[in-house]
Amino acid sequence: MTATGLEVFDKTVQTTNIWLNEIMAEHGDDRQVAWHILGAVLKALRDRLPADLSAHLGAELPILVRGLYYDQYQPSQQPKVTRNLDEFLEHVQEGLKDIRPVNSADATRTVFRVINHHIDLGQSAKVREALPKEIQALWPETVGA
Repeated sequence: MTATGLEVFDKTVQTTNIWLNEIMAEHGDDRQVAWHILGAVLKALRDRLPADLSAHLGAELPILVRGLYYDQYQPSQQPKVTRNLDEFLEHVQEGLKDIRPVNSADATRTVFRVINHHIDLGQSAKVREALPKEIQALWPETVGA
């Protein structure tokens, strides 16, 4: 018997909780904070990518996380020109404004690590390569890619 009555819902809740647990391991045992960190970084990343690459990344995300990722998305305005790391981190920080203080660079590193761990390595590499070198520096090196 499933908790929700639909196996697909149960699976996405389980997978999303795994992602949140990995974020909480680095940022404290607060699921709300972890959810905000995940959303802030994913939205900053999404807005920096060309629409087609953004869509390919979105397709790799758990369904619940995908909803967070696409919340308030305006593909006709993408990609936003992010000239440097500070601009990217400001975008992340804007998404973190309603929670306790969290370092935006640390949050970004954590979410990049979670993405790198859970999505297809080829897709992860494409996303990483689409970013400016300064932002790429926050992405973990992919072993075997």
